[in-house]
Amino acid sequence: MEKIYQQTLLYDFYGELLTEHQRSIYEDAVCNDMSLGEIAEENGISRQGVHDLIKRCDRMLLDYEAKLHLVERFSKAKLQIGEIVELAQGDSPAADTAENIRRIRELAMQLLDEL
Repeated sequence: MEKIYQQTLLYDFYGELLTEHQRSIYEDAVCNDMSLGEIAEENGISRQGVHDLIKRCDRMLLDYEAKLHLVERFSKAKLQIGEIVELAQGDSPAADTAENIRRIRELAMQLLDEL
């Protein structure tokens, strides 16, 4: 399940950098959960050809992430925003409002620096 989530995230961020043919087959395999046989039959290629193309796309998407770090930055920002929401709610009885505000400002500045 974790691999599929990672593949989907990478595809969401970098899928447009693949060719139309690569996108179509990769999307069928990862997003539409089609089997290699179904994809091969639909596209008139061998199962091995589908398998090789999916592996090649996986490598390409991982290479893009290694260079650009968009998924990593997105994940970090998502965690920081989650922390900001928790601090803003101030649900805990021991919540120090001044400390929460300071931490919210700190997280907001980190997010702005990433942009």
